[in-house]
Amino acid sequence: MSDLMPSRRRGRRTALTARTARIGTAVAAALAVAASLTAASTASAAPSPRAPGKASAKASAGTCDAFGTIPMGKYYVNNNLWGQDSGQGWQCAWDTHRSGDTIGWGTEWQWSGVSHEVKSFTSAVLGWHWGWQSDATELPVRLSDNRSVRTSWRYAVSPDPGTMNVAYDLWLHDRVAEDWEDQPTDEVMIWTYRSGGAGPLGQKTGTVNIGGATWDLYQGDIGWKVHSFVRTSNTTSVGLDLNDFLRALQQRGSVSPAKYLSSVQAGTEVFTGAGRLDTSAYSVDVG
Repeated sequence: MSDLMPSRRRGRRTALTARTARIGTAVAAALAVAASLTAASTASAAPSPRAPGKASAKASAGTCDAFGTIPMGKYYVNNNLWGQDSGQGWQCAWDTHRSGDTIGWGTEWQWSGVSHEVKSFTSAVLGWHWGWQSDATELPVRLSDNRSVRTSWRYAVSPDPGTMNVAYDLWLHDRVAEDWEDQPTDEVMIWTYRSGGAGPLGQKTGTVNIGGATWDLYQGDIGWKVHSFVRTSNTTSVGLDLNDFLRALQQRGSVSPAKYLSSVQAGTEVFTGAGRLDTSAYSVDVG
């Protein structure tokens, strides 16, 4: 979760409560349809790399529907437009390839409206999400088990993509989560790229060095705790053990080792603007 203007955070908790029900119902319905049509698919045709997002998605196995989903093995791509009511525009997502546990996918957007409100978080989802729990993900895992969560992500961002970020979004629960009614206790974001003045929720509480890079840590609360690690310089190629970030929070006393990592998501939060994210290779391996 992000907040472009921290002084305007008040009043967001009610909207986020409504968001959980809306996402849960929409994602469950979309995945039920998508799974019945494409569960046996292991690959799909890539859209033209220079075609407009709407045309590309409609012509391929993609989607321009809010909360539309694309199954990709143990992951699925979710066109999560949870904040679209705060603006006007569109966003599409598509898959390009899958080889084992490595996938390629893309998204394109055009959003206007309230400048400090997130419109979307189109992402690749592994594990729990409101309305769905994928199979064969190795999640959830208890933090005290100290299992590695290794990930690799290579992507390209279009020039002048607007106000946005590229980030991992990890969700924690205090028990094994099964459906959207299981409210998370913590959200851990890992920002690897940002543009247009996008900033995280909360206040800066420290700086850490993880994975050969420096990250500023911000912490806030929107009905669950939000911990955001923001890389001090942008990158388009990532190789990390996400458990390093979870351990850093445990060492600071911010997160209990008794909690469970239930979901790993990776995508782009968009506030406003027009742009595109193309993922050439993405994978997560829970050790």
